[in-house]
Amino acid sequence: MTIDVDDLIKSITESLNRIDYIKADDIPNIDLYMDQVTSFFDSRLRATTRNKEEDKILTKTMINNYAKNDLLPPPVKKKYSKDHMIVLLIIYYFKNFLSINDVEAIIKPLNDRYFNKDEGLSLVDIYEEIREQEIKQNDVVIEDIKSKYETAMHMYNTGDSEEEEILRIFAFITLMSADVYIKKLLIEKLIDGYRDKLNNTMGEEKDSKKDK
Repeated sequence: MTIDVDDLIKSITESLNRIDYIKADDIPNIDLYMDQVTSFFDSRLRATTRNKEEDKILTKTMINNYAKNDLLPPPVKKKYSKDHMIVLLIIYYFKNFLSINDVEAIIKPLNDRYFNKDEGLSLVDIYEEIREQEIKQNDVVIEDIKSKYETAMHMYNTGDSEEEEILRIFAFITLMSADVYIKKLLIEKLIDGYRDKLNNTMGEEKDSKKDK
């Protein structure tokens, strides 16, 4: 191989450290107009995109569609609160690998229970705890990637260095993809159960109202 495991892990570590996890405190405490919202996310999330000159972060059209489809509570007098910004962040991360319907299933109970909540656990609290745990998981992620890399580097001993390099890169990608695939299946199963529970709860509430 043209790179060794130490170079790879160093590169991955640097990439993870460059991920700009937005803190709740980084989000302005004042309500923002649409242009201010899109500018904020573009400045803070641009580094996470693959094609930095072309990829879209959160556009006006996207945000309006989220509100139209009940993923995002509507703005108040065309302004978006800190809770709006938290919801948009959650949508942004999930939409990269989940369908909008699945994102809605995750977001709806959070919005119903915690959006603009004055007392008790808030959306900001929920977001911050997840953000802190994600950062703590970086070392675990690096060790897992290192293990898969080392496994791939011992596969396909054909005696042809060029052929081995191609096959081992393929193996490394496949090992990581298998992990992603399994986790995605698990996430989808959890969401299906989550959605069924919500639907049952809503049905019980409707029946209860009818009885009254």
